[in-house]
Amino acid sequence: MLARLAVGLQRLSRLDGVPAVLALALMLLLPLLEMVLRPLSGRGVENAPVLVQHLGLVLAMFGALAAERGGHLASLGSSLDHFGSAASRVRVRAFAKGGSALLCGVLAQAGWQLVDAERQAGQLLAYGLPTWWVQLSLPLGFALLGLRLGAQVVNAAPLRAFTAVLLPLAGCLAASLWAQQALPLTPALLFLLALLLAGAPVFAVLGGLALALFWNAELPLASIALSHYQITVNPSLPALPLFTLAGLIFARTGAAARLGALFVQLFGSGPRGTVLAAAVLCSAFTAFTGGSGVTILALGGLLLPLLRQSGYAEQRGIGLVTSASALGVLLAPSVPLIMFAVIARVPIEAMFLAGLLPALVMVACLLLLGGFVHGTGAMPVSTTDLGKADLRGATAVARAAWVAKWEIMAPLVAIGALVGGLATPTESAALTAAYALLTQGLIHRELGWRLLVRCLAECAQVIGGVMLILGMALALTNFMVDAGIPEQAVDWVQAAIPDKHLFLLALCAFLFIAAALMEIFAAIAVLVPLLLPLALSYGLDPLHFGIIFLAAMEAGFLCPPAGMNIYFASAMFGKSVRYVARSVLPAMLAIFVGTLLIALFPPLSTALPAWLLLR
Repeated sequence: MLARLAVGLQRLSRLDGVPAVLALALMLLLPLLEMVLRPLSGRGVENAPVLVQHLGLVLAMFGALAAERGGHLASLGSSLDHFGSAASRVRVRAFAKGGSALLCGVLAQAGWQLVDAERQAGQLLAYGLPTWWVQLSLPLGFALLGLRLGAQVVNAAPLRAFTAVLLPLAGCLAASLWAQQALPLTPALLFLLALLLAGAPVFAVLGGLALALFWNAELPLASIALSHYQITVNPSLPALPLFTLAGLIFARTGAAARLGALFVQLFGSGPRGTVLAAAVLCSAFTAFTGGSGVTILALGGLLLPLLRQSGYAEQRGIGLVTSASALGVLLAPSVPLIMFAVIARVPIEAMFLAGLLPALVMVACLLLLGGFVHGTGAMPVSTTDLGKADLRGATAVARAAWVAKWEIMAPLVAIGALVGGLATPTESAALTAAYALLTQGLIHRELGWRLLVRCLAECAQVIGGVMLILGMALALTNFMVDAGIPEQAVDWVQAAIPDKHLFLLALCAFLFIAAALMEIFAAIAVLVPLLLPLALSYGLDPLHFGIIFLAAMEAGFLCPPAGMNIYFASAMFGKSVRYVARSVLPAMLAIFVGTLLIALFPPLSTALPAWLLLR
């Protein structure tokens, strides 16, 4: 009986991505329909923005389920992998999965408390659809996630079904029976620390910490589910999956090769030109794909052979691709850039403009201070051949630009409609995704139905994993804000560091360390609400603070244990993590210096938005 149940659960689990993919497809179609109907009838689709926002909740929960199945839920990895026997490592893994399943049960109960309150209120979403029907995704998603994690505690099929049901059910019952009693905080914190070291998913640790604090203070656990609900239905948030979808379509088709050929022709095929082309291409590609790991996987196999053929050392080439892929965080329409705008409540178009000049500064620092252009001088060219070479070069650049013309225009589509005020952030993102789909599918004929579904599913996994972290981190942050921690931090820091420039130096150093220890989206959700009031107290513009924050976070992609770029590069290039980590050490120093320059010269971040948007 239990064995049949385990097989049934395994088959059912393969369908977890279907609701997420359907939700993402509707999130793309509804804003496009809105843009078409608005000029024709004077109004768009009734309640379309509200529907799109709530589809984000379905995408987040079922996308997270698909992310777990695909092994894409972010974790810091087990710190205990190098200790003990193989059997003890299996037990550590079982503890991480089992503890996470238990916490999912508690979160499912918290989600049901929110749904039950909404059900009694009887509020309608649109077209007679009760709001609580969509909110039901919260407890259902956490319950299914608990079942999935609980099934991985043991290997034997009958026992898998038992632990899959027992662990989340135990968490649900604990939240139901003892929610009104204060939870002892110290044992809970020790348990969560053990889970973190054992390699539990980041969302489980953050969610567990929020649960422990709310439970200890005898506050309703439904507040945690409410925070997750609020962030997933934020009006600007649908731009995240839609821009990510556009980037994944470009990454999975021949767009990377066409842009690569253009940049190599533009900067030259020698060592120095290839290095410049690789740095600019990796940065721009990460801005669109939403993840530097995707850039490494999409461009690594293309760029490293080009660098080697130009005479560039392999380890330096790996270091360049790995580190340059982190720099796209500051370029529109990167996911962290949008995420900061949502959390800090600043206009997304202003953040897009604020990141342009600092992104150039960071690329320059990487190439010059990171040592990637040293010793890459071009071969001498005869003066008699110079004119012919220039003519041939211009012709080759023009030819490559014509081939890549649709890809070159993509940033104009993404940013132009938004900055020009012609579309909302969600509509601009939908327009960009539709542009990627049409150009790669109909014009280049490189995007078939199977690849499109794969891109939709991959986007759902990426966004689901991110949103799960953000929801739990926001609940934790809301508790700290309600406890007055930001105000206490302002008083303490201003007394300890009265000088603004010393504060900027201390801020950069703190963020540099935090970037190595925290996943970037968790850092944005947890640290921005705490540090933004502190930055404002020193007279920093929110845009300036945001660019400092994200610039420092770029180092986090390169530094263990949270630096995922080194793990992606290790897998992509077949090198050890230590080998890749050594290759990016100069880049980390260059990123820190670049962050200091951005911090000390505010106009780099504020001048362009002030000029173009008249802030």
